[in-house]
Amino acid sequence: MATFVLVHGAWHGSWCWKRVRRLLQSQGHEVFTPTLTGVADRSHLLSPAVTLETHILDVINLIRWEELSDVVLCGHSYGGAVVTGVTDRLPDRVRSLVYLDAFIPDSGTSVATKVRNPVIDGWKVQPISAERFNVNVEDRAWVDRQCTAQSIDCWLQPLHLERGLSEFRNVTYVLATAWGGESQPFRSQYGKAQALGWTTLEIACGHDVMLDQPRDLTQILLDASAPREA
Repeated sequence: MATFVLVHGAWHGSWCWKRVRRLLQSQGHEVFTPTLTGVADRSHLLSPAVTLETHILDVINLIRWEELSDVVLCGHSYGGAVVTGVTDRLPDRVRSLVYLDAFIPDSGTSVATKVRNPVIDGWKVQPISAERFNVNVEDRAWVDRQCTAQSIDCWLQPLHLERGLSEFRNVTYVLATAWGGESQPFRSQYGKAQALGWTTLEIACGHDVMLDQPRDLTQILLDASAPREA
C-alpha cells in the first residue's frame, strides 16, 4: 500500500481529485486530497493574508499531523509551487514527487512570473474558464461552478528553497498536450524537467488531467510509487 497526497491547482479544491482518489482507494492505497486555505470548501477562509506560504504549511501540517511518511506527493498547476516548497522542507517524508502540468519555480521566484493575463479583482485572482483549459465538454459547467477566487499573494510571494531543485530525486513531470497549442505555458516547465533529468511524460488531454484522464493519471501515480533504482 502506498500513501498519496494530491495537491490541487489554483481555484480548485479536493473535489477535483474525486475520480483519481476513488481509483487509488479501490486498490487499497491511502489518499489525501487537502483543499488549500481560501478556496472551494475552505473559501470562507479567503483573505488577502492567504499566500503561497499558507498553502505550503497546509500540506506540511497535514503530513506531520497525519504522521505520513514515504509519500507520493503530486502537485497540479499552481500546486507545483506548493509541493516544491513542501518537499524542500520535508525531504525525508517524500518518496516521489509528481508535477502534473505544473509550475516548477526556482528559489526566489514567484508563480506570477509565469502566469499570463490573470483576471485580477483587487486582491483576488478570478478563475480561468474550464473551456480555456480545454476541460472535457461534459465537465465544463460543473468545473466553472466549483472553482473560486484566490488571493493574489499566492502568485506574488516568492518561493524560498534551502536545497534547490537539483537535490530532488524520483521526480516525474507530466505535460498535458491537448490545450493551449504551442503557447501552452507548461511546455517550458516540461523542458526544465527534462534538463534536470527527471522522468517526463506526455498525456493528450486538457489541463485538468484528473478529470479528463483519471485512469491514465492513476496509473502514472502508481508507477511513481514504485521503488526506483538509485
